[in-house]
Amino acid sequence: MAIGVCLNSIFVVLEAVCGWYADSLGLMADAGHNAGDVVGLLLAWGADAIARRPSTPRYTWGLRRTTIFAALANAILLLAACCAIVWEAYRRLWFPEPTEGIIMIVVATVGVVINGFTAILLMKESHADLNIRGAYLHMMADAAVSLGVVVAGVALWTTGILWIDPIVSMLVSFVVAYGTWGLLWESANLALDAVPRGIDFHKIDVFLRSIEGVSNVHELRIWGPSTSESSLTAHVVVVDERHHRRVLSQATECLKNEHGIKHITLQIEDKKVSETVSE
Repeated sequence: MAIGVCLNSIFVVLEAVCGWYADSLGLMADAGHNAGDVVGLLLAWGADAIARRPSTPRYTWGLRRTTIFAALANAILLLAACCAIVWEAYRRLWFPEPTEGIIMIVVATVGVVINGFTAILLMKESHADLNIRGAYLHMMADAAVSLGVVVAGVALWTTGILWIDPIVSMLVSFVVAYGTWGLLWESANLALDAVPRGIDFHKIDVFLRSIEGVSNVHELRIWGPSTSESSLTAHVVVVDERHHRRVLSQATECLKNEHGIKHITLQIEDKKVSETVSE
């Protein structure tokens, strides 16, 4: 995260200066987007650090949910930036201004290298954490977008067609918005305590009911306390008290190893208790 923030901050300044000098909306748009990504990296980094703090009597879960809010804020920030870029690009279509194609090519090529390298640094952790995956996907998108700016710069340099730059800016925004939408949707769902992605509620319900000795399952709840963890609580009805320990052990082991659920709380009930709860 630290390396990514430093490299991208330097690149944002370089790209903004070159974009202003070359009067390239494509470079300015990409610089604005990269600035948003620096903020996103800082949000993800800060949230990850805060989430590691231990729980307290007041915050019994700790501050794990900050990673969810960081991912949500990151997505909203990027979508707002995309809207601003599209608006300015639309204006430039009607009032085109000359740009320096060779500067676009050089600066965007540097962007491909920096964004690609940062994405590689985040790749390993992105598989298990939505917060980190958001930063990783943005870096991957940036690398692809910078590559698109290189192509636009070559086309502008060879043809001199001025509307190429705003068109590329719009394409940049649409690509980023498309990639960000999934992050927005998933982080919003986690904020509303939805079942985390990759966990099948019905499959788990069927599994718990299929354990020998289990006669019923109710109050099954699955949610994500952070972007990298999942929790489950359930009431499991086991009539024969001799099976209580075995059912608890079998269910916990499968939920952890096969479904990746870290925090599990199962309340074993006999039939009489279950009927009382239902009433």
